[in-house]
Amino acid sequence: MEIRWGEKSRNLLKVEDLLKNVESDTKLVVLPETFSTGFPSPDNISLIKELAEPDDGQTIKALRKLSEGYGYAITGSFLAYDSGCFYNRIFFIYPDGDVKFANKRHLFAYGGENKIFKPGNSRLTVNYLGWNICLIVCYDLRFPVWCRNVNNDYDIMVAVANWPVSRINVWETLLKARAMENSAYVCGVDCKGIDTRGSEYNGSSHLFDYKGNDLALAINDSPLLYASLNYEKLLDYREKFPVWKDNDYFELKI
Repeated sequence: MEIRWGEKSRNLLKVEDLLKNVESDTKLVVLPETFSTGFPSPDNISLIKELAEPDDGQTIKALRKLSEGYGYAITGSFLAYDSGCFYNRIFFIYPDGDVKFANKRHLFAYGGENKIFKPGNSRLTVNYLGWNICLIVCYDLRFPVWCRNVNNDYDIMVAVANWPVSRINVWETLLKARAMENSAYVCGVDCKGIDTRGSEYNGSSHLFDYKGNDLALAINDSPLLYASLNYEKLLDYREKFPVWKDNDYFELKI
């Protein structure tokens, strides 16, 4: 998805237009990090105040309507304002209208995200159609302890991002590494466009299986990528090659 930085209504209309063409058997749609606004510069606090919204604001209301109408779940992140604080908040919307939230844990200090946003303190894992799905945001991917899959807590990790072309090799390498080291599928969805600071994004999006194979495919020149996952094959792999049984156990202090 190409994000127009700061143009929320326009981005939401773009999503609505894209989702009209999603294949009918789709079960989950993954959107980029802060897809409805782009990732604003923390130097422009007035824009952040204008764009940030509560959990029942414009972005989530629009996506709940789409999720309920089309019958699939939707995930991504948005700029949230909650109890006087700003968050980069990930969401998971079920087709029945239920929504789960968590906040980005690792704020991107290099880009100044920590100057205005508050970090999260818990990782979100949801259950959907029998799959346990762990949700992280962009920079979280660089931190293997935060991403660690202990006792197969999750089957799929979804990372939504605004990850620039200048560091795209890191993005793709870490996605594949997280899949192989955690014996899980890993889906990473990036955006396209040029942000307010001139950084370029090329839409590099992937879905790696537990062996590091990229399953993401385009259909008929669509801007959308698709992947089909097999739960039985995942369980079979974990049983035959039970790396997870030899994990190091640790306590994560927040």
